[in-house]
Amino acid sequence: MGFDLAELLAARRGEGYGLHARYGNPQLARILRTIGFDTVYEQAEGAFLVGADGQRYLDFLSGFGVFGLGRNHPVVRQALHQYLDAQVADLVQFDCALLAGLLAERLVGKAPGMERAYFANSGTEAVETALKFARCATGKPRVLYADHAFHGLTAGSLSVNGAQEFRAGFGPLLPGGSVAFGDLGALAAELRKGDVAAFIVEPIQGKGVFLPPDGYLREAQELLRKHKALLICDEVQTGLGRTGDFFAYQAEGLEPDLVTVAKTLSGGFVPVGATLGKEWIFQKVYSSMDRVLVHDSTFGSMAMAMTAALATLSVLDDEDLTANAARTGDQLLTGLKEMAGQYEMLADVRGRGLMIGIEFGKASSLRLKAGWSMLQAARKGLFSQMIVMALYRRHRILTQVSGDYLEVVKLLPPLTIGEREVEEFLAAFADVMEDAHKGTGMMWDFGKTLVKQARSS
Repeated sequence: MGFDLAELLAARRGEGYGLHARYGNPQLARILRTIGFDTVYEQAEGAFLVGADGQRYLDFLSGFGVFGLGRNHPVVRQALHQYLDAQVADLVQFDCALLAGLLAERLVGKAPGMERAYFANSGTEAVETALKFARCATGKPRVLYADHAFHGLTAGSLSVNGAQEFRAGFGPLLPGGSVAFGDLGALAAELRKGDVAAFIVEPIQGKGVFLPPDGYLREAQELLRKHKALLICDEVQTGLGRTGDFFAYQAEGLEPDLVTVAKTLSGGFVPVGATLGKEWIFQKVYSSMDRVLVHDSTFGSMAMAMTAALATLSVLDDEDLTANAARTGDQLLTGLKEMAGQYEMLADVRGRGLMIGIEFGKASSLRLKAGWSMLQAARKGLFSQMIVMALYRRHRILTQVSGDYLEVVKLLPPLTIGEREVEEFLAAFADVMEDAHKGTGMMWDFGKTLVKQARSS
């Protein structure tokens, strides 16, 4: 009697939330049940999830950006089947595996200015690599980061995380320093201290979907060069076509020294991350045969991950998904901006490609002020959570609040969506906003539930 996955899934169907509550993160099952997101999903294809009840859910979260190709893309699945059938000699450790070399070649060819690649298992590991490489290459200890930045949750990446709610309880961290996103004066003041190895920055900030002021990143790059510090572009979420350019830094006219990628690179199947960099930086780190393994990862170049990544790059090219992200993103942004003048609490719509933030603000009319104030008094961010809940429960569309204490809903749909999915979302969002502006009904019942939870937590 051997292992049978189908049999196991059938025998333990529906037990996931109970198992997590007992053996895993004690708060995960609790919060998902509280906000009504405790759906049991059983299948997925493209931009849709399918629940145990057979209902289809439009996925505008895409696993925080992991499913850039949509879910279960047939080309990546076929490639992984081929990998398994080939019985590849993998993780020998004392060899130079072909697939890792091919992936490095492809990624470097896609990244202007980059010359070498290092592979890890995730975005946070790619950031860890960039931090180590920057400090080694420059001989300086500090890495600067921007307010509201998110670069991961391991100890090094947490040191450059601009969200205090993630840092609390885990110090002391690596030496660094935060600067306001867009503030060149603050960046220059830190650089004048002479001990800065690098500035790590998302070309578009994931938390809140904040775009840089025009010219800010180019001028920041010049300041860094003047003070012999490096520019690290974190493209873990913005990269691989998400923003309508293959890398978001290209639209800013940048020439970074190090670039981190992950998420979409996995094809949604096998965790993989990469740190791309300039030749001289890699030569500094791996400066002699004695230092051949000075930075390494046991599973970093595993053949299954390399296969998934190579297939993903092929799909991105073959289906022209970067152009599709630009096209459908423009359609989505245009439709949302047209609504901004119709709903008083819809304060701003911003983004690039298929990375979009919808920000909500204080109501001006007397009939809505009381509800808004109730939510804000309990916890900032509850109005946006109320919108997310309504989209999910009423229209079966999965979205996310774009960070703690932010009144911003973020959209990260798969790059494969078309006009039909955009129209479905716009119609659903308009319906939810209409309900929100009545000041009563199901939407505000959701809000009262959230207020009770916030006050009891």
